[in-house]
Amino acid sequence: MKLTEMTFPEARPIDGYGPGFFRVGGEVVEGAVIVHSGGVMHWGGLEDSASALRLANEIDVLLLGTGAEMATPPAEFRAALEEAGVGLEPMQSASACRTYNILLSEGRRVAAALLPI
Repeated sequence: MKLTEMTFPEARPIDGYGPGFFRVGGEVVEGAVIVHSGGVMHWGGLEDSASALRLANEIDVLLLGTGAEMATPPAEFRAALEEAGVGLEPMQSASACRTYNILLSEGRRVAAALLPI
């Protein structure tokens, strides 16, 4: 089977994660983060929709990594993003990391808001 290497022109993929951290483009970042094609920023968690909304003009979908377990985001968080025209896809953080890298390699307008495991 022929495998195709994923490339990330001008963007940094999520290289790994562990207890309390994410590794993005080789850099270790501790705590909750939002990763997007332009970089990484710290995130205040599920009560902080304002940080995600700063990217509303740059993304079509926000992958919401809810930690080790799947969790439902607060209604206010979902409503704020939907009002801004951003789709929200909650999932475990590990799944969000993998999905982010795939969509990023496809050139999609995506970001991942990630709670650490």
